[in-house]
Amino acid sequence: MAPPSSRRSGFSKKQQYSVFTGYLLATLGALAGLGLLAISLWQPATFQPLRGAATDAVSPVGEATGTVRGESQGILASIAGYWRAGSKNAELRREVELARIRLAEAQAVETENRRLKALLGLASETTKPVASARLVGSSATSARRFAYIGVGKNDGVEIGMPVHSERGVIGRVLETSRFSSRVLLLTDSESVLPVRRAKDQTVAFAEGRGDGMLRIRLINLGLNPLEVGDVFVTSGAGGYYRPGVAVAVLSEKTADGGIARLIAEPAATNFVVVEPVYEPLAVQASEVRARDELSDAELED
Repeated sequence: MAPPSSRRSGFSKKQQYSVFTGYLLATLGALAGLGLLAISLWQPATFQPLRGAATDAVSPVGEATGTVRGESQGILASIAGYWRAGSKNAELRREVELARIRLAEAQAVETENRRLKALLGLASETTKPVASARLVGSSATSARRFAYIGVGKNDGVEIGMPVHSERGVIGRVLETSRFSSRVLLLTDSESVLPVRRAKDQTVAFAEGRGDGMLRIRLINLGLNPLEVGDVFVTSGAGGYYRPGVAVAVLSEKTADGGIARLIAEPAATNFVVVEPVYEPLAVQASEVRARDELSDAELED
């Protein structure tokens, strides 16, 4: 025999009333819901007090849930930050090192700009230079001291022209080619330059020693008036160099003068200017006298 269907109430009156009551309550609930929906659509403000009461009732629970959620996120972030602290520190160290490199480069550029501005100021305050160029190289180990610049005959450079940096005298042109020139440095053992002390008219000769220093020899022998720290400048004698250009600083006093350190150190010089000979006629006259003296010496021999 087949079991009776569960949807049928059977012959029990109590069960039939229960089913009827359930249908009736469901119908009434649906009608009430439709009525409330219609009222909420027609007058939305009617249920505002109820919504407010419901919000007030659940807000403490929402705040507690939000607090727990925020605390948990903070704990997770702290744990993640702890694990990533090593990589972050390494990254910060790399950034700091890169910033130091960029700062050093910026300082180098600033220093280069100051040198170039000083060079431009030198060119504007003195006679018009023949050419300006980078100091290509210089000898620093032999007794002969030469330097090389990247300008030559095509730029108007001639033998005997003085070479200056923004700090002072470097030397004078010894040989020229089309695009480059060789400079006889003041520290060369064959270099002799007439100078005077900057604060007075004490005259002397600055002779190269071949070791990067200059020997200052006084013309008037006797009591040595020089002091360590005295600055010597060109005197203008000889006709090659214009007067008043810085040459050297006395670092040691001797019986007939002293030992001086070159102000315009070639190793620390990047750019130079080539100036015309200060007094061409005086240079030519001295060259003629030198040739005549050489000829007389040869005739006597």
